[in-house]
Amino acid sequence: MPTKSPGEGEVVAAVTRLLRRGLPVTPARADAALLDLRGVVARAVDPADIASRTAALDGTLRGLLARFPDTRYAPAARVLFGLPPAEPGLNLTARRDLAAEQAGHEVHHFRKRVEPKLIEKIAWELLADADRFTRTPMIAPRLAPVTLRQPVPADPFAWEVTEHEEQLARLWSALYAARAELIAVERLISLRANRIDLIHAAVTAAWRWAAARAEAIGYPTDYAPESDTSVDDLLALAGWTPELTESQASRLTEAAAGGASRDQFVHALHDETGLARTWADGLLGKDPHPTAIDENGSAQ
Repeated sequence: MPTKSPGEGEVVAAVTRLLRRGLPVTPARADAALLDLRGVVARAVDPADIASRTAALDGTLRGLLARFPDTRYAPAARVLFGLPPAEPGLNLTARRDLAAEQAGHEVHHFRKRVEPKLIEKIAWELLADADRFTRTPMIAPRLAPVTLRQPVPADPFAWEVTEHEEQLARLWSALYAARAELIAVERLISLRANRIDLIHAAVTAAWRWAAARAEAIGYPTDYAPESDTSVDDLLALAGWTPELTESQASRLTEAAAGGASRDQFVHALHDETGLARTWADGLLGKDPHPTAIDENGSAQ
């Protein structure tokens, strides 16, 4: 297990070494500087197991390359590490040639000028990911298989512990549900989906986010009153959302509270056209398609 976080130079050097074979990462080629990153350790099923951390590193790199922030060089960065549009099994020379073509550069220029910057960018993204995990206020509880029924004793302490466990599970269930819908929105935007599908996804994301906010409000109040973790800290774990005023966020939360269904949520916000437009325009952007988000009588 790591005793300290790797430095920037170590991570850049490790990413450079990893480039020779590309992805997938194998335990034999997994560099300690990358395996010790906080984001990798946190994602590993068994942080003490090298194979588990290797799988977490591979998944982290794939996710990072899928969302590479520089759109011009994103295909080139993916190709360098053996991801599509590269074919499986290409050696580094072939990947480099294809990456240069994707980036619109001559191969020598790409290798000397562009490739080092891409490696640095990937290293910085890995370090930023590690920093986010370092600052994360809460970590989702790990689940272990249960093969036998676990009855709760008729004891006040046992009731208190299991009630806390129940609410913690509800909180993380809501946060993950919101995250799934926010990811779905980003995927549909990238696919340039039609207006109806985008609006439907945006409304579903609003419903799940509001339900998560309701759970996030209740959890610290009832189970962690002395915690410094705020509602906004918890919601940030679900993903990015448009900026809302406190009254707008509260209105969405009220509509989703009490286990309201999606249809009930939409009905409760029937007259909130301004709030709906703020959410949709912020989440979908004003460029790809019209973004009025009035499902009452339109997209369902």
